[in-house]
Amino acid sequence: MTKNLPAWYPSLPRVRELNRVGPDGATHRITVVVPTRNEVNNLRPVLELAAPFADELLVVDGHSTDGTRELAEQCGARVILDEGKGKGAALRLGMREASGDILVFVDADGSHDPADIPALVAPIVAGEADHVSGSRMLGGSDELHATFHQFVRLFGSQIITLSVNYTQNIRLTDCQNGLRAIRRDVALALDLQEDITTIEQEMVIKSVRSGYRLAEAPTHEYVRANGESNFRVKDVWFRYVRSWLYYLLFWKPPHRP
Repeated sequence: MTKNLPAWYPSLPRVRELNRVGPDGATHRITVVVPTRNEVNNLRPVLELAAPFADELLVVDGHSTDGTRELAEQCGARVILDEGKGKGAALRLGMREASGDILVFVDADGSHDPADIPALVAPIVAGEADHVSGSRMLGGSDELHATFHQFVRLFGSQIITLSVNYTQNIRLTDCQNGLRAIRRDVALALDLQEDITTIEQEMVIKSVRSGYRLAEAPTHEYVRANGESNFRVKDVWFRYVRSWLYYLLFWKPPHRP
């Protein structure tokens, strides 16, 4: 049972309608993908508020032992088990298993407001973008400014973002936010490889270097509602640096017809 609700729940009145029909008259199907592992105290409000925007709620569970899977099923989600390799591998599995042609990735810990989903999906439905990344720099964050650990995260994120901007002639503000929407065919074409949270910067860099249209939408990042994150910069910084340099400088985009 949820203990503390996220800051955005219940949210103030916001636009709840999401247009699924593109300018060509095609109706898009949206899958909201939520990777989880032992998030029973946080998951219900995330799924509850994401449901109105989703044709499919897909929870990719990391073999939780706290009732997360059972709760997700009670909320109407389709639950599949991941391969135990990390968040990136879970997202790649979600991409393969999803039935929607537009995918939205939302974290299970309450740090993302599902009411931001329409802003992420709209440019794709309108045919103006292939991939839309939520930006904490535009929408604000409660997790990047208060402590030395958060400062290190912000500094590293900005270095990576600046390097992408100045080498690819683009102006992004956030390369590492987990809240994003992408066309499913594009996500699969990127041939993503990262098994952990480095998949977010891999998605951004590969999208830009492959010539796909990348846009941003302001989204706010909240402190997780319950529990503590297992993410520690000191444990993964080398993988972030290696991934960043490889995909930016050495990886070659496949030929697009």
